[in-house]
Amino acid sequence: MIRMKGYLLGTALGLSLAGAGWAEEDTIKVGVLHSLSGTMAISETTLKDTVLMLIDEQNKKGGLLGKKLEAVVVDPASDWPLFAEKARELLTVSDVDVIFGCWTSVSRKSVLPVIEELNGLLFYPVQYEGEESSKNVFYTGAAPNQQAIPAVNYFLNELGVQKFALLGTDYVYPRTTNNILQAYLKDAGIPESDIFVNYTPFGHSDWSKIVADVKALGADGKKVGVISTINGDANIGFYKELAAAGISADDIPVVAFSVGEEELSGLDTSNLVGHLAAWNYFQSAESPENEAFVAAWKARMGETRVTNDPMEATYIGFNMWANAVAQAGSTEVDAVADAMVGQKFPNLTGSESEMLANHHLTKPVLIGEIQEDGQFDIVSQTEPVPGDAWTDFLPESAVLESDWKGLKCGMYNTQTETCVQIKSNY
Repeated sequence: MIRMKGYLLGTALGLSLAGAGWAEEDTIKVGVLHSLSGTMAISETTLKDTVLMLIDEQNKKGGLLGKKLEAVVVDPASDWPLFAEKARELLTVSDVDVIFGCWTSVSRKSVLPVIEELNGLLFYPVQYEGEESSKNVFYTGAAPNQQAIPAVNYFLNELGVQKFALLGTDYVYPRTTNNILQAYLKDAGIPESDIFVNYTPFGHSDWSKIVADVKALGADGKKVGVISTINGDANIGFYKELAAAGISADDIPVVAFSVGEEELSGLDTSNLVGHLAAWNYFQSAESPENEAFVAAWKARMGETRVTNDPMEATYIGFNMWANAVAQAGSTEVDAVADAMVGQKFPNLTGSESEMLANHHLTKPVLIGEIQEDGQFDIVSQTEPVPGDAWTDFLPESAVLESDWKGLKCGMYNTQTETCVQIKSNY
């Protein structure tokens, strides 16, 4: 492998192609399926920009298979059924070879039957609830054992949290994740009466009563912590209400799973110092790869633009896909999917990620404290952890295994030794 300014380029990609011409019509089309309007635009627009940057970088290296990469960008507008329509449009009208997209699990669930029906290929770059493994999807964000459970352990072991407020947006990711966390907390000895669960709609803005309820949990003297699966621009109102209520991280620490540098860039973070986020990457990570990535991003987008975890997941997924295409010698979905398993690529935190047979990555787990400048001080970091498609903490999932290389199955029941249909999370 050859390292170039923080990016790895396999010799199979054909270095001799760099600078070579290509026929304008001879392109590899890359679908970009991210909300550019609506409640999720605050998070997803950046991922569209990331894919465009990675495409430009790949074209500067000579493209792939002698062809130029061409982005096909659509806006599903934070409308979950529209995600399915736009995915179908990308695959049947635009004839894209791969799709990078979705943020919320409800958008991914909307897209999934279309991708499987048409044998498309989706790279999904955001932390999610697990409980899924599709032949047509590569999950480059964190599964619960790579984010949610380590965050709870940090609260229990490092901060001494005794009562938990699980606050989430009302859709499949928070609900499934919190089901897993409730089971995990009970196994850890936390009584059900010390677990408070609340869900709010997308775009929720009036947080006064919920924050007051959370504050009241500590009336008995037990230390309270908030596990936040609040998504999108609802986070702005939530954090503003915390500050208005005078709640500091010392009083009631919050660990968020969907708040990163991009979301904090629109907030006054002076009152949020010390609150936490659990991710697999922060811009403050120290590695040559990250230094190069951040520099490339700021050179393209401006000095004020920040990087975040789903960007890194997009970066890893895109480069693995490029190397898999080169290895397969084709963009044909089945060939690329086969070549994806076992792909390795440096992450941006100083270690290496590998794509497993369950279509999940190995990823380090990082806990970061919010700083006044909107960046994170990394207070905990692990070695890469293999992502679990099916959690061990729900009885119906503990018996399931995903293996698309050996078993050719995403939902193999180890008790009945049969491959069964993927269950719906709705």
